Amino acid sequence: MAKKQVAEKELAAKTAELQGEGGRLTEKETIESEADSVSIESIKSSLATPTEDFDWDADEKVFGNYNDADRKKFEDMYAGTFNQITKGEIISGIVVSINNKDVVLNVGFKSDGLVSTSEFRDTPDLKIGDSVDVFVEAPEDANGQLILSRKRAKTQRSWEAINEALENDRIINGFVKSRTKGGLIVDIMGVEAFLPGSQIDIKPIRDYDVYVGKTMEFKVVKINHEFKNVVVSHKVLIEDDLESQKVEIVSKLEKGQVLEGTVKNITDFGVFIDLGGVDGLLHITDISWGRIEHPKEVLSLDEKINVVVLDFDDEKKRIALGLKQLTPHPWENLDANLAVGSKVKGKIVTVADYGAFLEIIPGVEGLIHVSEMSWSQNLRNPQEFLKVGDEIEAEVLTLDRDERKMSLGIKQLSNDPWQEVAAKFPVGSKHTATVKNMTNFGVFVEIEEGIDGLIHISDLSWSKKVNHPNEFTKVGDVLDVVVLELDVDNRKLSLGHKQLEENPWDTFETIFTLDSVHQGTVVKVTDKGAVIALPYGVEGFVPTKHMVKEDGTSVKAEETNDFKIIEFNKEAKRIVVSHARIWEEVKAEAVAEERNAKKKEAKASITAVKKVKDSVEKSTLGDLDVLAQLKSQLEGEESKAKKG
Repeated sequence: MAKKQVAEKELAAKTAELQGEGGRLTEKETIESEADSVSIESIKSSLATPTEDFDWDADEKVFGNYNDADRKKFEDMYAGTFNQITKGEIISGIVVSINNKDVVLNVGFKSDGLVSTSEFRDTPDLKIGDSVDVFVEAPEDANGQLILSRKRAKTQRSWEAINEALENDRIINGFVKSRTKGGLIVDIMGVEAFLPGSQIDIKPIRDYDVYVGKTMEFKVVKINHEFKNVVVSHKVLIEDDLESQKVEIVSKLEKGQVLEGTVKNITDFGVFIDLGGVDGLLHITDISWGRIEHPKEVLSLDEKINVVVLDFDDEKKRIALGLKQLTPHPWENLDANLAVGSKVKGKIVTVADYGAFLEIIPGVEGLIHVSEMSWSQNLRNPQEFLKVGDEIEAEVLTLDRDERKMSLGIKQLSNDPWQEVAAKFPVGSKHTATVKNMTNFGVFVEIEEGIDGLIHISDLSWSKKVNHPNEFTKVGDVLDVVVLELDVDNRKLSLGHKQLEENPWDTFETIFTLDSVHQGTVVKVTDKGAVIALPYGVEGFVPTKHMVKEDGTSVKAEETNDFKIIEFNKEAKRIVVSHARIWEEVKAEAVAEERNAKKKEAKASITAVKKVKDSVEKSTLGDLDVLAQLKSQLEGEESKAKKG
């Protein structure tokens, strides 16, 4: 029985030894199946060859037993042969076994650790004996197994390296995995970082896909520890290199130096040229001697061109470049026979408020001032006469080759109509004219092309008071006019419209006499009174105090009533009327008549009293009392009549 127990102990020891030597039996089921299939006797035979000297009963003789002190000593010695492992730390392990599912690592612990083979896809050449850094997921799981992770170890090491790169401004390598919105995704030692499109290169990138699959150098520019986000830049590396190149390039620059460059960026105001490490600005005005609307008309992106250095700033490293300066100025090719009075042809390239520019040859332009476009004084806006792209002929008015300036005229190609105006439009002659423009003081009309005249607002109508010409006419209307004044030297023509008719105010003077009453209609009420439409198209004015009616109210707009003329001014064409004056005078007449009647009655009473006095003197003394009483009565009536 003792021998059987010994054999079982040896079996257990052998099983443990097999597990420690290579972990070939990595699963509990495998060990149990082997134990069931192997008999104790076969194990004995496999462990050792029985010899006659082997004592199978040594255990019963207390051979190999230890006391408590020895046991503790040996246990401490045994425990000291293992490493102390803490969850979450990164340790190194030696590959001791590889199968389809796991990689077995000896990390110096009492048991080997397992790492899934899926975490070694990036190392297809992994072999037994290789050293691997792993992250301790758990020192012991439910099955007593040490759980390790190479992926988390790589991530942890990567984060440490990335943070160190940011702190120390170090360059790190990364693999561009894919393109995303606004930039690229970069794999840096297993950590995904974002590379913005603006940080790829110093020049604008139009196709991000060309960088996918490349390994590049980067600098870490930002880390968000909360969300584990990393932002990197490749542009800063280029800028660092270019900065040193800029200093060298700028130090060698000279005005007038011709350089080769590449069109890097095109804007509305000019083009940025890459001179091989430093940018220069080619302004739109320095691209071509001719006028262009946008640099795209001449240049395109990535085009290589030669430019000349116009100016530069050592401190700010600003470089002004020119392209047109590489070719002779077009004025040098201008026809030597061209002079004042010559006729030229060209195309309108710009139209402004003050005039238009005519391009004779590319780079040579002349100004056509608005006053030189037409003999008409009514032309105010050049855009009404010319537009960009028009091909016209003009006459050279001034020419300065040194200053490279030229003024042109169009109206000079036709005869000046004012040379014949005195014969065609004498004072008193009648004509038809077209309304071209209106102002507060009158109407500008054109009798014929180039001949304009002014009808003053006071010369529009005899009868109607015109506050603004638009009350009488509008632009485009045709009016009959008569020439009032003519000033050929100053090109002024005064016209009249009302003078075509006789002055009706001569007739109105005989109709609207003072105190005459006429029926009128209120057309407009103002703060000071109202405008009244009188017969024959004449307007009068009634002051506010004269608008009062007999019942105390005032006349209202569109109300028709009788009005009395209280003022007539022929020269000022002014008629003042009153409605109140009509009923006030009637009432005053009634009062006067009543007063006259009372006066007549009083006068009759006085006459009667006088007769009585005369008769009293002839009366007898007996009648004196009666007469005295009658006298007193009559005197009282007389006094009353005088007071009335």
